Amino acid sequence: MSCGKPHETDCSEVLREVWLFLDHECNEQRRKLLQEHLDECGPCLEQYGIEEHLKILLARKCGGDHAPDAFKERLRQCIRDAVAEQAPSVPASAEAREAGAREAGGE
Repeated sequence: MSCGKPHETDCSEVLREVWLFLDHECNEQRRKLLQEHLDECGPCLEQYGIEEHLKILLARKCGGDHAPDAFKERLRQCIRDAVAEQAPSVPASAEAREAGAREAGGE
């Protein structure tokens, strides 16, 4: 997805990482870039809002039950894979690859 306007961070990249943003699982620098994009891109902000409402609904309906960490990680990976399959094939920027490598390394 793309709104057609140039952004420092591509729309498809932001939408691939929206759950990391919602769950506060990205580093502060990446979070700032994603927030800046959401502040200037209406279509991405709308999609973010849908995902945010889904997260709230899930928390309300399933908030008392805690899934095992291994299950949560498998679910996150499935979501990432599904989003990546839906996104147009766009080569990741060096910055995005570097951020992904840092997050995979636990930094």
